Amino acid sequence: MLNFVLGTVAGGLIACVLTIAAARQPEVQTRLGLIPVPAHTTLAAVTKPAEPDCGRRTEPAPKVGSQDMLFNRQRFWSVAP
Repeated sequence: MLNFVLGTVAGGLIACVLTIAAARQPEVQTRLGLIPVPAHTTLAAVTKPAEPDCGRRTEPAPKVGSQDMLFNRQRFWSVAP
């Protein structure tokens, strides 16, 4: 019986702390209607920046299992940004 009471009190305290912490967030306050939604916070449409054209490899890819695949210098030192 005592475990039930202690668990209920602990659960109530945790729920109160989480509710108070959540209610301090501006997004939660606007969802609950505690503060009005400001008109200037609407987001504009963001255009995706153009991606740079990365050059394709001009040499053929090494075959799987070949010795060249393990010790290819370009594999280790040619790192694209």
